[in-house]
Amino acid sequence: MKFIETKLEGCFILEPKIIRDERGYFMESFNENTFQKGIGKSVHFVQDNQSYSSKGVLRGMHYQTGDHAQAKLVRVLQGEVLDVAVDLRPNSPTYGQYESILLSGENQKQFFVPRGFAHGFLVISETATFFYKCDNFYNKESEGGLMYNDPTVNIDWQFPTDELIISEKDTIQPHLENAKKVW
Repeated sequence: MKFIETKLEGCFILEPKIIRDERGYFMESFNENTFQKGIGKSVHFVQDNQSYSSKGVLRGMHYQTGDHAQAKLVRVLQGEVLDVAVDLRPNSPTYGQYESILLSGENQKQFFVPRGFAHGFLVISETATFFYKCDNFYNKESEGGLMYNDPTVNIDWQFPTDELIISEKDTIQPHLENAKKVW
């Protein structure tokens, strides 16, 4: 497994070693020891989540606050998504900046998003199955959100905005200056 640190401190792109032959492929998708060594800290995942979505579905930008903050290790099992993390850590030199990566069932890359970041993704294939691990349990009262098209953050979703499929909840999230504090 190759770990590539992004411009956002603590966010990593993981590229697995894929062994291919005439039968298909094999890869180790997660190994706690390798993972912790690769990111340089101890993270223990306690919950797995999975979603299935159609082309144009944008889910995000979500996060958990305070004692319920979550780190996530995300991947795509089938299809392609543009995955995005926004740094919401108040004292971070990259506060308000984002990182995006193409995740697909074909490239098998994973994206580690630590606590203190908003996270979301946009499905760019006909359908996608999205899978992620969380290091803390979900808590409704600790939900936070950031408007997906906040002009301060200026995420380039690389997709026609008139073709986006967004939940009502995600169309009324606050902009960065009014977003719920992560801690």
